[in-house]
Amino acid sequence: MRYTRIFIVRWADCDVNGHMRNTSYSEYTIDVRMSYLTEHGFPYERFQELGIGPVVLREELDYLRELKLGDTVEADFTQVGMSPDGARCKLAHDFWRPGGKEVARVVLLLAWMDMKTRRLTHPPEDLLRVMTAVPKGEGWEELPPLKRDRP
Repeated sequence: MRYTRIFIVRWADCDVNGHMRNTSYSEYTIDVRMSYLTEHGFPYERFQELGIGPVVLREELDYLRELKLGDTVEADFTQVGMSPDGARCKLAHDFWRPGGKEVARVVLLLAWMDMKTRRLTHPPEDLLRVMTAVPKGEGWEELPPLKRDRP
């Protein structure tokens, strides 16, 4: 089942042309992911206890239609790739108008960082289960595992 959030484009989300600005798409995707994680047992405080956090390594945004001030938009996400060890995953966030017209897609590469060593790490087993439960999207691919031999 898809995990979605509904947003109404605010004044602060818009650029000088009256369109939703690119950074707002990124902020909405963060809200979708963190809401999902919180609802599945990983609120901010849990990440603090574990000493790890999610980091975005790459993000791509495709605009398909305009969003303007006051528009309602639904954002979801699917898993389109994961490494066997769960250290990296590729997520796609699709943005939809009511009625089903897709307006944008954000695809990102996410990894887990150890906050003390500031290096990428493996997620704990319960977090891996939560991330594995994210529905797989079209074009799913296996990503390379985390290499421990890097300095």
